[in-house]
Amino acid sequence: MTPDVKLLAVAHVSNVLGTVNPVREICREARRRGIVTLVDGSQAAPHLKLDVAAIGCDFYAITGHKMCGPTGTGALWARREHLQAMPPFIGGGEMIKEVSFDGTVFNDPPHRFEAGTPNIAGFVGLGAAVDYLDSVGMDAIAAREAELLAHATEALRAIPGLRIFGTAPGKAAVISFLVEGAHAHDLATLLDLEGVAVRSGQHCAHPLLQYFGVAATLRASLAFYNTHDEIERFAAALEKTRRLLC
Repeated sequence: MTPDVKLLAVAHVSNVLGTVNPVREICREARRRGIVTLVDGSQAAPHLKLDVAAIGCDFYAITGHKMCGPTGTGALWARREHLQAMPPFIGGGEMIKEVSFDGTVFNDPPHRFEAGTPNIAGFVGLGAAVDYLDSVGMDAIAAREAELLAHATEALRAIPGLRIFGTAPGKAAVISFLVEGAHAHDLATLLDLEGVAVRSGQHCAHPLLQYFGVAATLRASLAFYNTHDEIERFAAALEKTRRLLC
């Protein structure tokens, strides 16, 4: 956080390690230094109860499809003073108050940033998804996912040659891992044939994987609707594919 930094962007929850970053403390220190903060909450909003005011950030972004909503949806929360000071980045209907040959007066926030016809159907769906998560309860979701994560972690640690990346306490319910002697993409392909879907690759986090000195990892993502039986089936399929490759 040097004087050269104007905007600090940080993930609330790592999509690779599951680590829940101390965003409240980070934002507090940035604010003391006059640095604007943007928190990426894409991996946090589906799993944690959020209090944006308590976090103290200037911008907070969420992704709709990670919250049981439609693809192509999401939201950006921002402090009003920033929205009022920022110029629009795209033109279209609804984002102007007045247009003449002498000039243009832009609409008040947030309308000045929402040019044209929005994704109406998508955001109706996102609203329904948010209502659904609220009806389940974010505390209940967090507790259920912590229980599933503990089971999955124990099951995977029993597999010979398996290395888990990300073991921070209180982490979100994702497990990134590698199996010695097997390439991540090969394992993912064979697991798919067993009916198990995992993500393989660099997870849009190339510098992180470079830090660990690996080319790719596999990632198993858990949610409150998963079951303990599915975890057992996953572990059995992984052990089967490991024996084929190693």
